[in-house]
Amino acid sequence: MFIDTAKVFVQAGKGGDGVVSFRHEIYVDKGGPDGGDGGAGGDVIFEATENLNTLLDFRYKPELKAQPGANGSKRNMRGRSGKDLIVKVPIGTLVKKSGQVIADFTKNGQRQIIAKGGDGGFGNAHFKSSTRQTPKISELGEFGDTFEAELELKLLADVGLVGFPNAGKSTFLSVVTNAKPEIADYQFTTLTPNLGVADVDDGSILIADIPGLIEGASEGKGLGDAFLRHIERTGVLLHLIDAYQDDVAEHYQTIRNELAAYSQSLMSRPEVVALTKVDGLDKELIDMQIDALRTVVPSGTAIFAISSQAHTGLLELLRELRRKVAYERQMAAEETDDATTNDDDQSIPVLTLDNQQHDDDWSVSKDQDDYRVVGAKIEKFARRTNFEQFQAVNRLRDIMKKTGITHELIRQGAQGDSIIKIGDSELTLVEQ
Repeated sequence: MFIDTAKVFVQAGKGGDGVVSFRHEIYVDKGGPDGGDGGAGGDVIFEATENLNTLLDFRYKPELKAQPGANGSKRNMRGRSGKDLIVKVPIGTLVKKSGQVIADFTKNGQRQIIAKGGDGGFGNAHFKSSTRQTPKISELGEFGDTFEAELELKLLADVGLVGFPNAGKSTFLSVVTNAKPEIADYQFTTLTPNLGVADVDDGSILIADIPGLIEGASEGKGLGDAFLRHIERTGVLLHLIDAYQDDVAEHYQTIRNELAAYSQSLMSRPEVVALTKVDGLDKELIDMQIDALRTVVPSGTAIFAISSQAHTGLLELLRELRRKVAYERQMAAEETDDATTNDDDQSIPVLTLDNQQHDDDWSVSKDQDDYRVVGAKIEKFARRTNFEQFQAVNRLRDIMKKTGITHELIRQGAQGDSIIKIGDSELTLVEQ
């Protein structure tokens, strides 16, 4: 079974809680604070591997959870950090969060943190100072990133085979590569994309056989709609057209129209055209079919006549494909080098409205009788506050005073018993 889309619930580990503890030693009446910090939660990390070619495993394991961090303990002992969860994915996997791409795995061994584990909370030893000798404050660990990830697999290949069902794509792939696709004399024999490596002289190219396209494939007809995404990752397109068709030009144009309807970028993709199954035709008829194709094929596009079963014309076709693939690889490498050079030149960042926002920024708004405080840093403090410890809540109030939040709340009419909401937490301006 070939699975190229999946949804999984991703949850990084929660950070461990800090603890309140004091030294208890013989002859020491009142020992100082020695509560340790909580350990960090584990990350969820994806790693691309060439040993997978489907997302099938995620259908049977829809939840990916990293280990939480351990709580701190006495004697200033920090809690153990949670173990990261390493998840293997096929090369060519896209990871989306709320429809936005957050990771694109294009190389074997590539790793990326998909969900970050929560920070551990501080123990009371962290809060000792000259004016606070016996702090009874500890922080809660933060929750790790949690969301539903959308996975999408787009095959990475040098050459993508396109054409109508039964155009000879699977036979071609089986002859020139080590792939073993299903082959039969009926349409839609290929129900899943197949990959194969073709050796050409002293090199090789990776070829993908996409299930046959029909008119309307980009709108969901036939099987093409489910697999057109795989063509987006191929460097060169090889159009295979059955030489026995009455109107080969029309067949070529139909496929081109479907590619354009799916993605305009496919129209500029380098391509090669091949007439297949020519072993039973005389040269005059083959030349006539090639001439018909030249009226619709872009100028300069190479057209070959091949027979996969008779092994006719295959070497010349593969050499042309390899030449185009090598050129595309070179152009891609030069674009990468140019992008790297441009990044190095920009030593001074450009100031925009987006990067003027800071974690220290906050805002206050009135919500009927309550007040809402919004801001990355103050919300982080609130998440880490243990509201069962009155000293910890008073610490949060002190932070609000120092940052000017309390002054703004009072200016907007907040009283001592007014409910102040910060994230999912609630408190009053003064201790009740």
